Amino acid sequence: MMAGRFSRTVLVFGVFSAVFNCLHASTEVCTNSILPGAKGDQGEVGDEGEQGKLGKNGPPGPPGGPGETGLRGEVGHTGKTGPMGDKGDTGDAGLDGPSGLKGKPGTTCDCGRYRKVVGQLDVNVGKLRNAVKFVKNVILGLRETEERYYLLVKEPRRFREASMNCKLRGGMLAMPKTSDTNRLIADYVSHAGLTTVYIGLQAQGKDTDGASGYVYADSSPLRGFAAWSQGEELNPSVSPNTNASCVELLSTGTWGRVECELTMFFICEFPKSRRRGGGGRGGGGVTPALPLS
Repeated sequence: MMAGRFSRTVLVFGVFSAVFNCLHASTEVCTNSILPGAKGDQGEVGDEGEQGKLGKNGPPGPPGGPGETGLRGEVGHTGKTGPMGDKGDTGDAGLDGPSGLKGKPGTTCDCGRYRKVVGQLDVNVGKLRNAVKFVKNVILGLRETEERYYLLVKEPRRFREASMNCKLRGGMLAMPKTSDTNRLIADYVSHAGLTTVYIGLQAQGKDTDGASGYVYADSSPLRGFAAWSQGEELNPSVSPNTNASCVELLSTGTWGRVECELTMFFICEFPKSRRRGGGGRGGGGVTPALPLS
């Protein structure tokens, strides 16, 4: 029994001695760490695991390249009729067709009395034409050319008022664009006992030199014929510092510049309208386009 106590005592003392020596020894000598052993051999490949759960959709990838052109589809149903287009240009004349069959012979006509009636109608038409000419030239005092009638209006007006008066009558201020027309109007003015009238010519716009050009009442520019007086020919352009931008026609047939605010008589012109079919016998077929009242 004593021997057992002694053995335990020696064991306890040995443990304390080991602890004491461990506390004073270096950490390299005293440690309770278990050092890893050498790396073992690679184990065998395990069995394939079960398929995992479906993950979330990833972000969209970049657009792919254009695919090949597909096959042409079938013709679709006919759509609704669209609106009517603009009228096209007149086409070229076609080839002459074949000659028709010869007609049956006509019946004999006693045309003597019809010719007599037609002849009498021609005589009556001639008398009527002379009567109309008398009314135009004597009662109304008109003058005419092949294309136009001219009416002298003996009402003093400013240029703008005269132009409006002619438009209300269905015409415009007279435009002597040729020497013959200019002479006709000048004689018209002279026979009426007048010396000057307004005509449809006025200065408008300015060129690079500061001078104004002239245009007729129908907006066409003054070109070719002109009948400026000798003084006006030396200075054919209007200075921008003057108000004399309107034109008068003298009974002598010359033109002069006047202020548009002056009041004077004026001459209107009216186009002639031709009947369809070119008139008929005797060179008629021309009717006045202006009212006779």
